[in-house]
Amino acid sequence: MSDGKKMTSSRRHHLKSVILQIAATWIEQEKKDLVTAKETYMSDTCPAPDMSGDQAILMELCKKLQQAIDKIDEERYDTESKVGKSDTEIDDLKMKVVELAGVKKPALKKVRMSADAMLQALLGGKHKVTMDLRSNLKQVKKEVKEEVRNHRGAGDWRKNIEDKADRKKMFETS
Repeated sequence: MSDGKKMTSSRRHHLKSVILQIAATWIEQEKKDLVTAKETYMSDTCPAPDMSGDQAILMELCKKLQQAIDKIDEERYDTESKVGKSDTEIDDLKMKVVELAGVKKPALKKVRMSADAMLQALLGGKHKVTMDLRSNLKQVKKEVKEEVRNHRGAGDWRKNIEDKADRKKMFETS
């Protein structure tokens, strides 16, 4: 494989089937081991009760069984509380990881909003702000525009020279 040669599909299929067979035998072995472990645990902790005897012996046996049940119940409660504590600790650590990674900002959508609506949203409903942007614009008269067009166009060049001469005299006299 390090030579750069590709594995044939039949070889790959054969290797997959061999791996699956090995895994199946391991799973079967684990099941057998689990059954034997359960049997040994039960034989160690819970011996078979001796039912022969009178009522006093049986009552004593019931008391012992009840004590064993109480002990096992306490252990179960302890393990449940440990699991609960570790679950909350895991959740806290997950939250810390999220905080350290940072919160990703979602893509913002374009919203068409007038300036009045935007100011009202920012300042709240009690502030009535009207902002007419067109009222603040400079008013331009059409007559002025026509005069500007005449000066730019092919006008009388002598008049322009005379106007400039008058301006020159103004500056010289001051």
